[in-house]
Amino acid sequence: MGSDARRDRLVALLGPVVAAEGLDLEDVTITPAGKRRLVRVVVDRDGGISLDDVSEVSRSVSERLDATDVLGGGPYVLEVTSPGVDRPLTQPRHWRRASGRLVKAELRDGAVAEGRILAVDEAGVEIEGAGRYGFPDLVKGKVQVEFRRPGEDRDELDELEDSEVSADDDTDADTDVDIDIDDEEDIDGDDAADGIAHRDAG
Repeated sequence: MGSDARRDRLVALLGPVVAAEGLDLEDVTITPAGKRRLVRVVVDRDGGISLDDVSEVSRSVSERLDATDVLGGGPYVLEVTSPGVDRPLTQPRHWRRASGRLVKAELRDGAVAEGRILAVDEAGVEIEGAGRYGFPDLVKGKVQVEFRRPGEDRDELDELEDSEVSADDDTDADTDVDIDIDDEEDIDGDDAADGIAHRDAG
């Protein structure tokens, strides 16, 4: 099975599993990682996702993959994560979740619109200083990195940075869970509680 066909099959297989957890499946990629493969599943929803969300959907995805032969019998590492800031905005839900952010949008006519997203509805997007665009007029957008967003004073930024440092200490800086699937080791209860499992992929 080709890589594109396998990806399409994974998307069709895992989409309902992710949806059952109240999340959207944004992407699935398969990347060689030494003797194994890294299966990366990207999920999201309005309001963002928590570590608990990622842990729950990781277990559901792992169970579904174990019940099929879509990945063959070789070992693989499953990573479930949220989209990064560099995720292109291609779907209406992406634009909605980026409301209030500074973006650069590529238009169908070849032009580029840049500004802050003021409003998003079922028909399109209003970008500050650029105008309103229907979704058919938009090719894709990209959130621009801002070191200081409007309305944030120094005290607010300091408080935010302190909370981010605290969160990083607790979560190791990543909102994802890796599950190591190996054809030589069985599940270990202590490892599984930490989000890491060793399971027979065959």
